[in-house]
Amino acid sequence: MQPLDRLSALMSRFELSVTETNIDGANLVILGALDAVAERLLLRTSGQFQSEEFDNAHVLLSVRVEWGGVDNPLLAALPGTLTFELNTDNEVAMLAQLLVDEHHARRCGSRSVVNRLGEVLVVRLLRRQIETGSVRPGLLGGLADQRLSRAIVAIHEDPGKPWRVEDLAEIAGLSISRFAELFKASVGQSPLAYLRKWRLVLAKQDIERGDRIQAIANRY
Repeated sequence: MQPLDRLSALMSRFELSVTETNIDGANLVILGALDAVAERLLLRTSGQFQSEEFDNAHVLLSVRVEWGGVDNPLLAALPGTLTFELNTDNEVAMLAQLLVDEHHARRCGSRSVVNRLGEVLVVRLLRRQIETGSVRPGLLGGLADQRLSRAIVAIHEDPGKPWRVEDLAEIAGLSISRFAELFKASVGQSPLAYLRKWRLVLAKQDIERGDRIQAIANRY
């Protein structure tokens, strides 16, 4: 059986961009040694860093990650500041080092390369967070559960379908009562409440894109 893709349906709804900036405008920084070896990564999911926070640290790279802001339920589920020790994951460490090297080399097209590598880095970090799970209710907790994640991905992929709790419970392979209990405990809200919130996020995007209200109402 092909592994469930828990991110693509969600990612397709929000444009992800990574742009180099100074520390005071950044929400992702890579710290390291004076020889430009990346050692630690910090991601702030709400707000931005202040330069005085790093008076005693060596900042190798600072970027601004934009990915839907508060409307993105995955970002909202992350801690306010995510700290990642790069020696715990070789793939993330390699990507972080490539970003740092590209930034310092300043070769032709470096802005585009930083953006692309930054996107891959953020996705890899999110995968790690899903694999790790979360101790607090939110989307991360739901996606970390293989049973609940099947129902959540179904909601993300087909938000306009007239979902019932029993439909989603069947997808998860759980009884209705057990599914509703687990969903509320892991995600922090009922399945239908999450569905309504997701539809409102998508409706807001469609309105901002200029779609007609009646068409949006029919869609969701």
